[in-house]
Amino acid sequence: MEVFTIILIAVGLAMDTFAVSVAAGAAERKLHIRHAMRMAVFFGAFQAVMPLIGWFAGEGFKDSIAAYDHWIAFGLLALVGGKMILESFKLKDDKDKPVDPTSVLVVLTLAVATSIDALAVGVTLSLVTDSILFAVLMIGVITFVLSLAGIRIGMKVGHFFENKIEIFGGVILLLIGIKILVEHLIAGK
Repeated sequence: MEVFTIILIAVGLAMDTFAVSVAAGAAERKLHIRHAMRMAVFFGAFQAVMPLIGWFAGEGFKDSIAAYDHWIAFGLLALVGGKMILESFKLKDDKDKPVDPTSVLVVLTLAVATSIDALAVGVTLSLVTDSILFAVLMIGVITFVLSLAGIRIGMKVGHFFENKIEIFGGVILLLIGIKILVEHLIAGK
């Protein structure tokens, strides 16, 4: 898999955590660096571990689905991307926001919730690449960096970009799914 595609997947996956980070920064405008680092580390770690789990699960049945793996990869990425786009249009009430976005329990819950999609992407990666280490590293690092940036942006501009970020991430994942499908169909695999 191309490095550029892996980076785009990482950015697409990181959009959920970026949006949550923006919201946390807006909710707690005086976050300490340790709180921002805690969020970024948790988000980056969970976004890296979940695709790894998905990749190992996908490796177990990869040979039996080789004839239509590109359709599965497309379907999973379209499902995750479409879900992100649909969720961006849902109204988010103030009661949905955690009281303290810096507490370990809240950060852990947010990290798990935002990384579930990465599990499905990990299964997809098992169908299109033999090496997961670089992808997992990129997903973790990019999520970490974007989470820190999201907190900072949230402290400055609040929720203005939150929904648009999720749409952007969803569109990226949809486009990558289409790219995988078209490449395999053209190659006749």
